[in-house]
Amino acid sequence: MGCGRVGASLAQTLEEHGHSVAVIDQNPEAFRRLTGSFSGHKVTGLGFDRDTLIKAGIDDAYGFAAVADGDNSNILAARVARETYGIENVVARIYDPHRAEIYQRLGIPTVATVRWTALQVLRRLLPLGATDEYRDPSGQLTLVQVDVHAGWVGRPVTALEAAAGVRVVYLSRYGDGVLADARTVLQENDVVHVMARVDELATVERVLTAEPQETA
Repeated sequence: MGCGRVGASLAQTLEEHGHSVAVIDQNPEAFRRLTGSFSGHKVTGLGFDRDTLIKAGIDDAYGFAAVADGDNSNILAARVARETYGIENVVARIYDPHRAEIYQRLGIPTVATVRWTALQVLRRLLPLGATDEYRDPSGQLTLVQVDVHAGWVGRPVTALEAAAGVRVVYLSRYGDGVLADARTVLQENDVVHVMARVDELATVERVLTAEPQETA
């Protein structure tokens, strides 16, 4: 739902990956953002209106993304998709970070646009410790991008896991994603993404942003 710049880019990317896509927008002029090669379904209407959703094929949908301009519309549409039609893979774009956290705890994955952008800018300016990227519906586990002290470079990711009590999920290395395993060694400029318990994040930050402690 939503054929702005984000919605149009998302729809076309999904189609390029072989998925069938329906795009909903209440303004038919918005569909001009889609390229001429887009072969998906274009539906004019409100994304939380049942008739519109049925016309878009909600009954057969694998996922639903609410990326219109309004927080209220996105949350309402996401809840209808989840609660009325049983769509498990639902995500909503929310500008208000406080509201995004509330809905995240209610089990609706959200992308808090303003907060995400601010954090990405800050991360390029300052070390920030751990930055949330995803939280599971229970709110107990979180995938975070974490700053790591230079002293960890050259050590296996298993050393980070043992010291901080986390699971290193993947590394961002020169623009590529690297799935971490027992043989993976941290290199300079790697960006580390770990899964950790929310209530242990303070400890994770303290351990990984400090120089490794040598064991006897």
